[in-house]
Amino acid sequence: MTASFDVTGLTCGSCASRVTSAVSALEDVTAVRVDLVAGGTSTVAVRSNQPVPPAAVRSAVEQAGYQLTNA
Repeated sequence: MTASFDVTGLTCGSCASRVTSAVSALEDVTAVRVDLVAGGTSTVAVRSNQPVPPAAVRSAVEQAGYQLTNA
């Protein structure tokens, strides 16, 4: 299953990499893809074996230093 989340504050590939690493560490996550919109709202697609709680994604994104806008 795949879920998409909107994230603000990403400005470069390094930012995207930090978010990818943080979200990838969550249980059941099998892949993370970031569609970077530098300075705008980027989309983070999370593929998993089981539904990943949006609160867990929010926490991972915030711990990486960014803001989730839709969960």
